[in-house]
Amino acid sequence: MKRILIVDDSNTLRRMVRACLEGLEEVEFVEAATGLEALEQIALSPPHLLILDINMPDMHGLDVLRFLRSHENLRRLPVIILTTRGDDLTRQEAQQAGVDVYLTKPFQPEELQQQVKRLLERANTSARS
Repeated sequence: MKRILIVDDSNTLRRMVRACLEGLEEVEFVEAATGLEALEQIALSPPHLLILDINMPDMHGLDVLRFLRSHENLRRLPVIILTTRGDDLTRQEAQQAGVDVYLTKPFQPEELQQQVKRLLERANTSARS
């Protein structure tokens, strides 16, 4: 069973993302409303994939991403940023921090599904190697 952690301060958006991905087989969802809550969830039980907002009240999403990339055991965790911030500077900062996929809201459900499937498959391939 693959675990996907959805991190966004909007309960509505977390539900939308979850509904969009419900059709995926052998996937369970965990949610966090803040960056600190996400780090706590990751410490307790690392997910196979993280879907992360940037603008959150306690900890910026890019700070969460940088924290993950600075720890050897979390460095390869696939991360999709899903944000309203579509500007080039933020996108570049995310790339430099090590994001795998950068999507903007409003998002296309098919694109999110495709990216999630691709990253989970990549994680499966890496685990087998």
